[in-house]
Amino acid sequence: MSVDRPLPTEESTDLLALVRDLCEHELAPFAAKAEETESFPRDAFRTIGKAGLLGLPYPEQYGGAAQPYEVYLQMLEEIAAAWMSVGVGMSVHTMASYALATFGTEEQRARLLPDVVDGDLLGAYALSEPQAGSDISGMTTKAVRDGDSYVLTGTKSWITHGSHADFYTTFARTSPDPKRGISAFHVPAPAEGLSFGAPERKMGLTGSTTTLVNFDQVRIPAENLIGAEGDGMRIALSALDSGRLGIAACAIGLAQAALDVAASYAKQREQFGHAIADFQGIQFLLADMAAAVESGRSTYLQAARRRDLGRPFTQQAAIAKLICTDAAMKVTTDAVQVLGGYGYTREFPAERYMREAKVTQIFEGTNQIQRLVISRDLLGGVDRRLLGAGGAQAGTSLR
Repeated sequence: MSVDRPLPTEESTDLLALVRDLCEHELAPFAAKAEETESFPRDAFRTIGKAGLLGLPYPEQYGGAAQPYEVYLQMLEEIAAAWMSVGVGMSVHTMASYALATFGTEEQRARLLPDVVDGDLLGAYALSEPQAGSDISGMTTKAVRDGDSYVLTGTKSWITHGSHADFYTTFARTSPDPKRGISAFHVPAPAEGLSFGAPERKMGLTGSTTTLVNFDQVRIPAENLIGAEGDGMRIALSALDSGRLGIAACAIGLAQAALDVAASYAKQREQFGHAIADFQGIQFLLADMAAAVESGRSTYLQAARRRDLGRPFTQQAAIAKLICTDAAMKVTTDAVQVLGGYGYTREFPAERYMREAKVTQIFEGTNQIQRLVISRDLLGGVDRRLLGAGGAQAGTSLR
């Protein structure tokens, strides 16, 4: 991957060189085999954690790198291009860390964030439930205060890193109020009463484990409540705005990888005495793929810059997620077409890229939900209860 990135600082340029070296030597060579054998890449997460990449957007005082989101997302795109399961997992971990970093107390940040951002602990985001995906208000998992503890009971579904995570940023109902009855918790693992369903058998991202997470009277310290009781919906929706940008960047990384494979193949494959890249039909197809990738990248970067400036970006995040993931699906499908019969075989990665692209249109809120977010923000009167994770996930809990 050789995207020309006009990064804002010399530090971020040096960071890009580090990330590219890591992708070339520590990630890309192992991706195909791990996906084929459905092996969870825990060592890869340790590697990128020790390189400081799991804490890129978080404060230096807690071990983070204090990078703008514009920079973090471009590094994430590079990682996703090398190995999509690791890119999605990095996005999920960053989102799982968000509640503590943004809404936690100073004591919570000092106690928990250093191990979270340096990769010693891998996070999961437990929001979705079997009957509560896009409709967060339908959540039934409960957290009951019992002295100096909360006791959690219920089931979360489509949880990325389920059974492998070291902590679960978990949302549970603390009162019947549909809007103010949800609270956020830091749930460490292992914990008595915490168990997991069998891994989902997915079309793609097979190296990224996705499971049910069961809470059977799981007791956690009351000090692990994040924010105040009733703040959970606000925290969850705020995290999703940023998480959607993560998935947008991952989708463009995947699309870029597919474009690179297609362009390389077109220059080498000969038909009728010419490389197929000499034929206008292939040239136009590749041009449309490149335009989709570049357009998507510009869209997520524009949203990230708004975030970095402290300006509202809910609508822009939804647009970026919609545009980038639709682009990923189209570009990866077209890459298979460029490769022809070989594109349909596992000899080349194009078919894997196409399978991996599909879920990006589903998790972090289906693209139908993104259209709902965009239109309601545009027209006013947004019912935020309908802006949830949506659907089924595979990379950040289909929560």
